[in-house]
Amino acid sequence: AVVSTQSTGDAGADYLHLDVMDGHFVPNLTFGAPVVACLRSKFPGVTLEVHMMVSDPDQWIPDMASAGADIYTFHLEASSDPPATIQRIKDAGMKAGCGIKPNTPVEPLSDLAGSLEVSLVMTVEPGFGGQKFMVDMMPKVEYLRKEHPDSNIEVDGGLSPATIEHA
Repeated sequence: AVVSTQSTGDAGADYLHLDVMDGHFVPNLTFGAPVVACLRSKFPGVTLEVHMMVSDPDQWIPDMASAGADIYTFHLEASSDPPATIQRIKDAGMKAGCGIKPNTPVEPLSDLAGSLEVSLVMTVEPGFGGQKFMVDMMPKVEYLRKEHPDSNIEVDGGLSPATIEHA
C-alpha cells in the first residue's frame, strides 16, 4: 500500500481514503493503525480519511487518532449509538464521517449529516473490490444533497471512468 500510495502522493494527491476492514463487518481483512501511522509520517500534509468497515467502530477510535487519521468514517450499521460514536471521534481530535451500505435507508444518515464532515454512500457491497457500480444508490446521494446542500458527500465502490458521470 505504501509503494502505490507514494506514487499517488508524488502525483499531488492531497486526500487519501483508506479502507480499513476487520474481517468481521466485512469478510476481508486489510490493515490497521500501524499502516496509517506510516502513511502519516510519509505524507504529513495529506488528509487521511480512514473508512472503518469494522464491527466495533468505537474500539479503534483512539488507535486511529494516535496514528494521525484526520477523518474517521464509520458505518451506521456497526454502531449501537451513532451520535455517541460521532462525539467520541470528535473528542479524539478527528472529524467524523458516517457511511451506509446499499440496503440501509438514507434517512438515518441524513439525520446525522449536520454533525458529520463526510456522509458516505456505498455504491457496492463493502468488502470486495471489482464490483459493478450500483447506479441505483444515486437517489440517496441526491436526497442528501437536497437536504444538506453544503455537506461533503462521498460515494465508494465501482467507480471508474465509465461510471464517474453517474457519481
